[in-house]
Amino acid sequence: MFEDLTHKIEKVLKKVTGQGKLSESNIADTLREIRVVLLDADVNYKVAKKFIDDVKEKALGKEVITSVSPGQLITKIIYDELTALMGGKNTEISVNPSGLTVILLVGLQGSGKTTFAGKLAKYLSAKNRKVLLTAADIYRPAAIDQLKLLGQKINVPVFTIDGLKDAVKISEDSLKYAKENGLDTVIIDTAGRLHVDETLMDEVGNIKKKVNPTETLFIVDSMTGQDAVNSAKAFHDRVDYDGIVLTKLDGDTRGGCAISIKAVVDRPIKFISLGEKLETIEIFHPDRIASRILGRGDIISLVEKAQAQFDQDEAEDLQKKMLENKFDFNDFLKQIKMIKKMGSIKSLLSMIPGLGSAIKDTEIDDKELVKVESIIQSMTKEERKNPKILNGSRRKRISIGSGNSIQDVNRLIKQFDEMKNMMRMFQAKGGKQLLTGGAVNKAKSKNKNKHKKKKR
Repeated sequence: MFEDLTHKIEKVLKKVTGQGKLSESNIADTLREIRVVLLDADVNYKVAKKFIDDVKEKALGKEVITSVSPGQLITKIIYDELTALMGGKNTEISVNPSGLTVILLVGLQGSGKTTFAGKLAKYLSAKNRKVLLTAADIYRPAAIDQLKLLGQKINVPVFTIDGLKDAVKISEDSLKYAKENGLDTVIIDTAGRLHVDETLMDEVGNIKKKVNPTETLFIVDSMTGQDAVNSAKAFHDRVDYDGIVLTKLDGDTRGGCAISIKAVVDRPIKFISLGEKLETIEIFHPDRIASRILGRGDIISLVEKAQAQFDQDEAEDLQKKMLENKFDFNDFLKQIKMIKKMGSIKSLLSMIPGLGSAIKDTEIDDKELVKVESIIQSMTKEERKNPKILNGSRRKRISIGSGNSIQDVNRLIKQFDEMKNMMRMFQAKGGKQLLTGGAVNKAKSKNKNKHKKKKR
């Protein structure tokens, strides 16, 4: 995400980092280069100009503290202004607490609406919402089948009326179906349309009038850059939506759409969508995205992804096994499956501060995890529990059974042994308190005390 933009901004900021103080001259030089970087990233011209003017105004009025370098100071100002430009804080999706919540999805053809409908249904189902997906795309032949398939995967019902070519009627009837069947949330997937297509724009306007949605979301392919911003403006003028969803953000190396769109249409970005996996949906946090753009990573989102996949009881059981040195290949396999659900390895590593630029041009193949899985699954239950019994003949059998070379099997077993040795060393050096959550529990109790004081 934003690889090119991050790399170019980091390169510009390095030039001012080594300078002794912040002056009008080096501020002007730095911002001139930043402006070029933003325009190269397909940021809207007016948005880029205002952003540079705002940063310049803040930078010229700042005294450089002795302990802070010019590079650190201007990076902080750029970070603050980027955060403000993209909305300042995250905006939650609106949900009706007592009646039916209706979410209408609109956007251009090929923007990823149907896939996002499935992702949003899974996301809301995890929050105990009873969701119904409505197939109101009556034009794309495979749209209804695609939505049905997504519904099956996440165990969410899909409403459609076979043979009916009336998207407004289908949408209306789906609300009645939801109420009759005790469902509290309806997500309506409409047909993709060009903003110049009057008939289809009228249709989506009529759907909105009839269903009176709690939330209307504009789904946009972030990789289309400035075109995405222009279509967002055209749609907003006709449909007056409540929020924006940026899809395919994992393929957007430039970032122009994410930076410009809020400023142009004055509507918050509510979600970002990365890839095809149904788990790859995130709430849009402007401060975290600004941090990623500046190469600072995003540890908070990484931790949240991990927490979403790790069951508390399983995590405690894992801690206990690590402390008692009973961690085996069954546990290892569980961790791999959880990591795969979190997204691509490269996207996860890029959230760690300093690693984004380091791995920019590095190919990290997620298929390696599939290879590891196949090797472990070719082991017997006894071999997984007790890797010490993995002699030559057993390794050969595992190699043949998994379709991998004997060298691959040996490498995995060696890495597993090394990992267990590291765990022993960690435990010996006082890792017990850390693993059992001592530090985490202290932090939690501090936060609780803060909240109590605020309430008083």
